[in-house]
Amino acid sequence: QVQLVQSGGGLVQAGGSLRLSCAASGLKVSKYVMGWFRQSRGKEREFVAVIGWSGGTILYSAAAKGRFTGTRDNAKNTVFLQMNSLKPEDTGVYYCAADSTYDYQCAEGYDYWGQGTQVTVSS
Repeated sequence: QVQLVQSGGGLVQAGGSLRLSCAASGLKVSKYVMGWFRQSRGKEREFVAVIGWSGGTILYSAAAKGRFTGTRDNAKNTVFLQMNSLKPEDTGVYYCAADSTYDYQCAEGYDYWGQGTQVTVSS
């Protein structure tokens, strides 16, 4: 049974930081492309970052680049998203996901999803 269990969300002030965790079971994160998405109220799910299964490839959305850092800890079978300099527009539900099919920025390319965790950034 594949599970992606997320933690680390919460309420922070603008300019603050959070680190999101996505702990996998039933799959090895070392063998999957791992993506991070977010969904703000009334908006479509938005690509944030992707961590490749090999070569250390990490790509970010324009909004995330320079502020967010995705990492993979294969020993812990967990991926992380460190979010710094948070802005109110970063508010939303953040999801981790596994297994893209080439179009890593597209949510439909992923097979498994975490339950999501709320990130709220106050102004």
